[in-house]
Amino acid sequence: MGIPAGAGRLLGSGRTADVYALGDHDGHDGLGDGSGGAWVLRRYRDGYGDAPTEAAVMEYVRGHGYPVPRVRAADARQRTDLVMERLYGPTVVEALAAGQLTAGEAGLALSRLLRDLHAIPARRSTDPAVRVLHLDLHPENVLLTPAGPMVIDWANTDEGPPGRDWSMSAVIVAQVAVDDDPRAPLAEEMLSALLADCPDPALLTGPDGGLGWATVQRAANPTMSPREVELLGEAGELIRRLLA
Repeated sequence: MGIPAGAGRLLGSGRTADVYALGDHDGHDGLGDGSGGAWVLRRYRDGYGDAPTEAAVMEYVRGHGYPVPRVRAADARQRTDLVMERLYGPTVVEALAAGQLTAGEAGLALSRLLRDLHAIPARRSTDPAVRVLHLDLHPENVLLTPAGPMVIDWANTDEGPPGRDWSMSAVIVAQVAVDDDPRAPLAEEMLSALLADCPDPALLTGPDGGLGWATVQRAANPTMSPREVELLGEAGELIRRLLA
């Protein structure tokens, strides 16, 4: 699959997608519609991605004031490709490493983003208990731009009970916190701040809580390494201990 006309250098690669610059160095977007601006192409690999659905959710939450990049194009025939606004600024992980914010501040930032997202009515469901979920909201998917934090990578988005979102974010951070990783102490501090600001621990651990659901989903994720799967039990124990 070739790169579209106007695509520039590779900006970054994740577990399932690559991101390319679009346009030239003078700020022209290379898309031929005269609107200008800076844009990127996010292209999924190996059959991943549903760009039209991802774009629809991003535009929906953006319409409610939620901080996401603008979406330019998502072709229903090319479900792997999403063109969206290029953002400038470090991820939360990069900002932590540079000393631009503390782990506690990072945890509170994640909490605020979850709270604000779950204040938005569901896009499809009429059930008042159902909300738009990101389901991958972690420090590498939040960019600190001049306009404030912006949430990227909506590939896993769905609708459901908010506890699933809180649980997924907590499990992802907890996996780092319990690993043999130099970032583990910062991750635990971040997790503590995130959970301390959760509106109700039952969102994660109650009868309808999402912690068990999130653990199962992470274990079934084909991009996870055996080591990451192995850490899930200990990650869950840490979360329950911090919530106690």
